[in-house]
Amino acid sequence: MDGRDLVRSVSVVGSGRAALGLRTVRAAWRSRRIDAAGLPRRGPERARVPGQVQGVEPGPGGGLIRFDRSELRIVVAVNGAVFWGWDGAGARPSYALAGSGPEPDPRAVLEPDKDGGWRVVAERVTVVVSRHGAVEVCTPGGVMLRRDLPPRWWEPVGGGAPRWMQRSEVAADARFFGLGGRACGPRLRDGGYRLWNTDPGRAFGPGQDPLYLTMPVQLVVADAGTHLVFHDTTWDGTVVLREGEEGAGSGHDRAGRCETRMDGGPLRCWVMVGTPARVLHTWASLTGAPALPPAWALGHHHARWGFGSEQEVRRIVAGYQERGLPLDAVHLDIDHYDDHQVFTVGQERFPKLPVLAEELRQDGIRLVSIVGPAVRAAPGNTVFESGSAVDAFVRDARGRTVRGVGWAGESVFPDFTDARVRAWWGGLYEERLGQGFAGFWHDMNEPTSFSAFGEPTLPRSARHALEGRGGDHREAHNVYALCMAQAACEGLRELAPRERPFVFSRSGWAGMQRYGGTWSGDVATGWPGLRASLSLVLGLGLCGVPYSGPDVGGFDGSPSPELYLRWLQLGAYLPLFRTHAGLRAGRREPWEFGAEVLEHARVVLLERRRLVPYFVTLSHLARRTGAPYVRPLWWGASEDRALRDCEDTFLLGDSLLVAPVLDPGAGRRAVQMPRGHWYDTVTEEVYEGPARVLVDAPLSRIPVFARAGAVLPVRGDDGGLELEVWAPARGRTGGGLVVPDAGDGWDEPEIERYVARRQGGRVVVTRDREGGVTEPPYPVRVRGLD
Repeated sequence: MDGRDLVRSVSVVGSGRAALGLRTVRAAWRSRRIDAAGLPRRGPERARVPGQVQGVEPGPGGGLIRFDRSELRIVVAVNGAVFWGWDGAGARPSYALAGSGPEPDPRAVLEPDKDGGWRVVAERVTVVVSRHGAVEVCTPGGVMLRRDLPPRWWEPVGGGAPRWMQRSEVAADARFFGLGGRACGPRLRDGGYRLWNTDPGRAFGPGQDPLYLTMPVQLVVADAGTHLVFHDTTWDGTVVLREGEEGAGSGHDRAGRCETRMDGGPLRCWVMVGTPARVLHTWASLTGAPALPPAWALGHHHARWGFGSEQEVRRIVAGYQERGLPLDAVHLDIDHYDDHQVFTVGQERFPKLPVLAEELRQDGIRLVSIVGPAVRAAPGNTVFESGSAVDAFVRDARGRTVRGVGWAGESVFPDFTDARVRAWWGGLYEERLGQGFAGFWHDMNEPTSFSAFGEPTLPRSARHALEGRGGDHREAHNVYALCMAQAACEGLRELAPRERPFVFSRSGWAGMQRYGGTWSGDVATGWPGLRASLSLVLGLGLCGVPYSGPDVGGFDGSPSPELYLRWLQLGAYLPLFRTHAGLRAGRREPWEFGAEVLEHARVVLLERRRLVPYFVTLSHLARRTGAPYVRPLWWGASEDRALRDCEDTFLLGDSLLVAPVLDPGAGRRAVQMPRGHWYDTVTEEVYEGPARVLVDAPLSRIPVFARAGAVLPVRGDDGGLELEVWAPARGRTGGGLVVPDAGDGWDEPEIERYVARRQGGRVVVTRDREGGVTEPPYPVRVRGLD
């Protein structure tokens, strides 16, 4: 225990939660003792590189290339994705991949290359392997997108998992995105990024890294094309990025660089190339289609740590209803539990929770429950006793149940990497459904175990099933929350088979979208936190997780009326639109910020409700194509460098451009416009891109623009679906897609395609069907017409 550990111990014990603080000191020492006994000691290591090519063995989609001290398997799949694994690593087993995975492309050919190397030639990509083990990914035209230098391993002399390092080069003009939820993005600057899901323990801002949901997924955008690279290894690691520099015509460009270091696990990766849309579609085909939220989950949610009773919930709901403010869901935090114990209800404060839930449902409002993995380790706790009976909890290397500290005190943690444990946990949601809850937010599932010093998680030597392979927490940590989400969704599908599970999780990993979405976690209240909120949503969408959003207003503190309103205005155009705050934070109800803010907030909330059919359509398109709802400006024009560097504006689907106000006191702001004609959705003034324009941004609204020719499904005044059509530019046509969804269930509605044509002074809208062209079955409102 060093001096910093001692200071942290004293601060925790003296923090006002003395009982919990003392437990965290004991837990920290216990974790150290467990790891001291259970982790292998790292002694001398041998460094190794592949050596030179010795031979090849062609196979489906590519083949095996043998080197002096390793072998490299390369397979190009039918969807164009490229897999390679060193030291015989295959694509399976993997927590990221869904289903059986893609088949090898029979047209891909392994053939000799110059200087003793080899290459795999396929329709969409060429992979070149040098005689020393460097791997280049090139376009069919031969332009290099990525060059991975020969890897290096460090193997313990006495045996054990080797750590490894891979250096890579990309084009000098390339920009890096992704790596999960990063507050400093969406574009990732020079620096190191850790791959270890982490609860920062406090409200975070742009400088905090890592955060709750990391994943080894990079999206790299350059003039020559876009590619996604995924290192399929769940161990702790670090990615160091350095953007390139162009020689300003001198011809001395400096390539962009990436260095990936992992503490263990196989050295294997997937690479997919193409347009951003094609790349994300291929990624979704590998890792699974995004979960489809019920329509109500695309409305407005209100949450707080501190709804201490049924009376408080009713008061908040009545406040919304009396003021004519839309509300679709209310979230209950840990204070609705019986003494913070998961899958319980405090009967004194919530004596008739099922009645409350039913009354709210009749008003169109759902209840959402928080669920954490920590289970109080105490006799009489039914979850603890039932879990103990099926041996559900994580053990240490000596076979003893690992105990940590959660909100409920001394706790144990289920091993979600065991299918048997997932089935047990999934069945526990029957209690939540019986209480009337319609959705679930998973919290503290990095997993977090409070600790006075050291890492606030389980001991690294804690044992996990890992689907029968066996291993420890070093390998299981990053997928713990992913497996918890899987347990919930599979259980809910059995318990309520006619309803779509609604689950969103603070932590996760690659493939998280299969089970639901995520949210920002405890983002700090302040203008930097507002900016970080947008960065997180954009970055997660580019990693294949399209449904996410921040705590509107920030988790801690008291936002100014201006900050609160600007956050609400941004949140209304993000997939998860939820106000939330911590126990000691200021209020987050719109009427708490004065009459002016209330009136502006009403406009925001009504506009979100009007756009719900558009969000529903985007959710279906995300499920079928992998495209995020919220997209960077360069989504359709990744070759435009001005768009690649724009981080304060985004596209919502193909039709809307949103320019949030992220700085205090701003009444105007500059907006980078992509190519095309764009209408201000309030003034209907038209702007032509590409251009950078200065527009008004009064406190009452943020600038939002509609693409000329767009056809948007919106909610009409009568509550039915209506088509809002923005007039095409003269001589042009437009269109849009609509998915008429009943709101829940598993029916696959048809995607309706609409075309808008300008004919003189009129706009004609038709529906294109296989049998021909018909009139739209919904009312049509044309905007932007001269």
